[in-house]
Amino acid sequence: MFARFAEVLTADEIKGVHEVSLDVLEQVGILVRNEKARDRFRRNGCRVDADTQIVTFPRAVVEEFRRLVPPSFTFHARNPALSRTIPGDGLVVATASSAPNLIDPDTGEDRRSTSEDIARIGHLVTGLDGIDVFSVSVLANDAPEGQFSLSRFYPAVKNCWKPVRTSVVDLREARQIVELGAAVAGSEAAFRARPFITFGYCSIVDPLTMDFDSTEMLMHFAEEGLQAYGTIAPIGGISAPLRMMGMLAQINAEWLATAVLAQMSRPGTELIYNFLPVVGDMRSGAYAPGAIETGIMAAALVGMARFYDVPCGSYLGLTNSKLCDAQSGFEKAMSPTLAAAAGIDFVVMGGLIDQLMSFDFGQAVVDDEIALMLKRFRQQLRFGGLAGCLEEIRAAGPGGMYVDKAATLDLMKTCALLPTIADRERREVWLERGAQDAHARALAQAKSRLCQPNPARLTPEVDARVRARFGDALVPGETAIPDSWRAAQPIPARARRGRKTALAQ
Repeated sequence: MFARFAEVLTADEIKGVHEVSLDVLEQVGILVRNEKARDRFRRNGCRVDADTQIVTFPRAVVEEFRRLVPPSFTFHARNPALSRTIPGDGLVVATASSAPNLIDPDTGEDRRSTSEDIARIGHLVTGLDGIDVFSVSVLANDAPEGQFSLSRFYPAVKNCWKPVRTSVVDLREARQIVELGAAVAGSEAAFRARPFITFGYCSIVDPLTMDFDSTEMLMHFAEEGLQAYGTIAPIGGISAPLRMMGMLAQINAEWLATAVLAQMSRPGTELIYNFLPVVGDMRSGAYAPGAIETGIMAAALVGMARFYDVPCGSYLGLTNSKLCDAQSGFEKAMSPTLAAAAGIDFVVMGGLIDQLMSFDFGQAVVDDEIALMLKRFRQQLRFGGLAGCLEEIRAAGPGGMYVDKAATLDLMKTCALLPTIADRERREVWLERGAQDAHARALAQAKSRLCQPNPARLTPEVDARVRARFGDALVPGETAIPDSWRAAQPIPARARRGRKTALAQ
């Protein structure tokens, strides 16, 4: 393991950011458009300007309530063996979410996504060992009226037993999703005991603004004791200072404000210090989530989260590339590696390309391999003790070999990550196998996986209970597998093994 994580900020710089953030909240304040939130702030010691709707925060109030944030956050799963707690379970990785489009796995064309796509992605995520949380990757553009969020959560939960999370539109839809969870679990009490759905919301509209709807959702989730966390997503040079320390201070002030409101709503509400810090490309104003500055800023924000003793996460491993290519490779690898070295707990990265606009099945499999590498880097690397090393080196001796030694045979399947997408064969072998690039191999593997039975599918009895509750308008949540996919390459041995978990409803 690491002797210590990389520290981007010094202790004095962390304290300085904290102090400037308190100054921002006390002297500049937050524009709060939700009257209920303004009243809650006022009753707990904040100052509210009725004309401007700006709330300012005395330092003592911020310090009192931010200390109530628990030091951990749990993503519960329908299969309890797959629940994950940060920071205790090490690096947790999720798919990225809410793209409006999808790269069709047959035509390669960018098209609008549907609820069937969500079902397929859920099935795929079930078997990807590097992905821990299914943050619903795309929108359901075929959703019936009044069922926008239900048409996303239902096919996700139906086909994936890992933790599922995404946002909802309003309170009505939030209650609808709780009803979905209750129907799957058997009762609302059973769902609340293990809430395998986690809600997301945009906690701040940069700069320094709480809008009506997302603030309403923040308070509702906290009041109801539902698992939820917000994301702060500024763009440096556009909605936040371009200078990175200024951007850092603004993000930190905004997180403190939302943490304070959550704790005022329900003390002890679990939160993640979660962010998507992007520096705009000021040549054109382009949104650049694949920029290296996203990783640098994330590494700095990890230090702030550690200062507050709260779990931290970020959207990382994102790309501006329109393809699964060299650009997507280096953009998806660099930022998460920086943040992993700094000790980040949660990374949202899998499957999306083109500025979070499109999901690609092949990219998701590539990202799973990147996630496994990150976990190997962060969690599985063990140098261990030196006992026995001298004897092993003596046994081989000068000019000797280790390949025939018992220790080497014992460790060959566990001591190093054995990738299935990265090609390590000789060029001649690669040519014999079709000379495919990484994306082609990954897409073939995705199709092969989707041809296998899905152990995570809801049982017919549970699914019937859900459909009885929501009626005939509910999307099918099924996946149709084209015959051509069944001829895809078989899944390599390492990928087939997966996690040995029991079927759970």
